[in-house]
Amino acid sequence: MTLLEARGLSLSIHGTPILRSVDLSIAPGETLGLVGESGSGKSMTALAAMQLLPEGAEARGSLHLTGSDLLSMPEPELCGLRGRRIGMVFQEPMTALNPVKTIGAQIAEGLIWHLRLSRSEAAERARALLDRVGLPAAGVGPERFPHQLSGGQRQRVVIALAIACDPELLIADEPTTALDVTIQAQILDLIRDIVETRQMGCLLISHDLAVVARMADRVAIMKAGEIVETGPTAHLFANLTHPYSQALLEATTHVPARAAEAPAGTSPQQPTPLLCVRDLVRCYAGRRRSLFRRPPPVTAVDRVSFDIHPGQSVGLVGESGCGKSTLARALLGLEAPDDGAISVLGQDPFSARGETREAVHRTVQVVFQDPYGSFNPRHQVGRIIAEPLHLLRREITPAEKRQRVLDALGEVGLSATDAGKYPHEFSGGQRQRIAIARALVTRPRLIIADEPVSALDVSIRAQILDLFADLRARLGLAYLFISHDLSVVRAITDEVMVMRGGQIVERGPTGAVFDHPRHPYTRELVAAAPSLDAALAARRADEAAGRAGSTPAPVGRR
Repeated sequence: MTLLEARGLSLSIHGTPILRSVDLSIAPGETLGLVGESGSGKSMTALAAMQLLPEGAEARGSLHLTGSDLLSMPEPELCGLRGRRIGMVFQEPMTALNPVKTIGAQIAEGLIWHLRLSRSEAAERARALLDRVGLPAAGVGPERFPHQLSGGQRQRVVIALAIACDPELLIADEPTTALDVTIQAQILDLIRDIVETRQMGCLLISHDLAVVARMADRVAIMKAGEIVETGPTAHLFANLTHPYSQALLEATTHVPARAAEAPAGTSPQQPTPLLCVRDLVRCYAGRRRSLFRRPPPVTAVDRVSFDIHPGQSVGLVGESGCGKSTLARALLGLEAPDDGAISVLGQDPFSARGETREAVHRTVQVVFQDPYGSFNPRHQVGRIIAEPLHLLRREITPAEKRQRVLDALGEVGLSATDAGKYPHEFSGGQRQRIAIARALVTRPRLIIADEPVSALDVSIRAQILDLFADLRARLGLAYLFISHDLSVVRAITDEVMVMRGGQIVERGPTGAVFDHPRHPYTRELVAAAPSLDAALAARRADEAAGRAGSTPAPVGRR
């Protein structure tokens, strides 16, 4: 029996082809993984299944859900189908949830609309669904609002919304992209368990081949709106024939050449550290629960000490809320510590004044996770890159400023003509290059990179990692690389620090820490990280034993 079937599905928007003769099918209880780079048509395929296409879209071919023709179905019938027969888990849960409604009310809304439940029945069902996805009322009750939840908790709410009416098909569009590895493993285990228990069909869209290999029974690889290769997961990855598919696989396991040449932990150790942190403490006021009782402070960073030397690349990993971003803000001089000391080239960035203070800030620059969100969309790229030059206390001429901008663009592989363009004219990878150029324009010695490749496709990620390694080799830059992707940290860093509850629980050469973790939390992180080789080996073992459709081992277990 086929649940969802597309034959010759083509889609254009205002005459521009988006999908070209797409053929795919999903059976009950089966997961189809759809992979490809940004702009390949993955999300548009999902929106076509939901019939949530943008204005000016024209679809041709056939698209059926258990006999129902989705392309010719009138809008009133589609409104009854969405959420009832097809559920969708979106990539960014915060934008998928209504910020002014409680999570219980949002789940109950669909139950009342589709299943005609009373308000009390819907509220009871909502509580049961939240409990089903790991959010019991004793911990995260239905009266909470989305902003009161963590990223992983919000994603669980979105899953509860998607499965509330027992749909036939579940579409998961990059459901774990921005999540920590342990939360990612929990969410994927949850999705897999729901699909198998309820015998739903599942369309899993992801750029992470390790996740797809572990979750999907079959895989379809998409490029420029076309399915270029498809087949059973283990067989497909063992016999990739299309150059694009082979390039994706190579990019997934890519290690920057210069990083590979230098053994882990052998970066030059100078007598004087570039950055010195000693017993750093940063506290926040706790959530007030009573008008008469002051809540105890929350210690976000708890007695953290480490050094970074010139030319050294250090990774910082840990779950959301462990204190990574708070530590980064303190190092950038954006938040003063409550105790301890920070020294940049022997100077305290908080007590320094005048030219000394500005020199300290020029020494340390930052690359953010979302470059588009950190750019002014009304400014041209040249002006965006030149922004940090205000740290130069002496006046520089317009010619000098322009030359600095052109030099920075050249360092990251962009051209001088790009200075006159706007951010929306660039791809995600190019925007990240612009963010790196902005960090380089003051000629710093240390760059703090906060999740700089988490939202990028694997091929673009490989290019950006190569760029980081190249800049380090040519300019002698030091990095503090913050990431939840352990494979990225392994590829680009000499040493790694593991943070939990505001403390550094383990530190050492990257390879040694990941291959032989000593702390239980580090072992938990390593075990939860998706591994393409481990996923394919487990699936081959299942298929060899005649259990390809049975419950596999937990995601990411090695």
